[in-house]
Amino acid sequence: MPVVAYARGVTPPLDGKSIVIIGGTTGLGLSAACAFVEAGARVVAVGRSTDNCTAAQAQLGDAARVLAADACDSRTAPCAIDEALRSFQGFDGLYHVAGASGRDFGDGPLHEMTDEGWRKTIDLNLTSLMFSNRAAVRQFIAQRTGGSILNMASVVAWSPSPRYFATHAYPATKAAIVGLTTPAAAYYAPQNIRINAIAPGLIETPMAQRAAQNPEIMSFIKTKQPLDGGRIGAPSDLDAAAVYFMSDGAKFCTGQVLAIDGGWCVSEGQHE
Repeated sequence: MPVVAYARGVTPPLDGKSIVIIGGTTGLGLSAACAFVEAGARVVAVGRSTDNCTAAQAQLGDAARVLAADACDSRTAPCAIDEALRSFQGFDGLYHVAGASGRDFGDGPLHEMTDEGWRKTIDLNLTSLMFSNRAAVRQFIAQRTGGSILNMASVVAWSPSPRYFATHAYPATKAAIVGLTTPAAAYYAPQNIRINAIAPGLIETPMAQRAAQNPEIMSFIKTKQPLDGGRIGAPSDLDAAAVYFMSDGAKFCTGQVLAIDGGWCVSEGQHE
């Protein structure tokens, strides 16, 4: 993963901050965790797989605590926040990355979607995020400090691509994340609690392997995400934005949804 070098004498943008990442042991979350640590933060990263947690702990080192837990359990985010308070004497930000495709459970086009596919996709992507956001807001209110929450949406919430990305519960959850982020940002702004979202295009993560391993879809992505030569995104493409939203540089920014998509939203994409 790329490492950002901060000049000697320059205070890193997250210096002294304590941040919880729900879904922080693989893909986008692990890349952000590394960037946060490099930027001076101390991190509590949560993931489901004990093997991934062990690997993430080794990579992140002493500036991190890594917990194995399920984001869909309402107890997980409060426990992670408690760990940040106990190990790092503070809690300044929450980045919710955890989520998954519901395709294996029956998500698909509306006429083919199963009840399980709908419910499971909602739980994985939206309910888990509500749990973490609620826990963070409660802690910020108790601390009377304010803080930053960053949520993971997706450009498919408003910019669909029906031929290759035809599940309908998944984008519904991502649209709902935007629908939770913006009114919550408005409600808690007087308490200096900032809530924003990042909306990526197709990024090469474990969840994206169906698309990443399909030559036809990758040919489409060359024109759908034409920036930087036309490519699938890398997790590190989101890191600078995540650092910004967690930093004091974003102290006057809330209720925003930033698309980081290689041009997905402004490009038609060419089918062969």
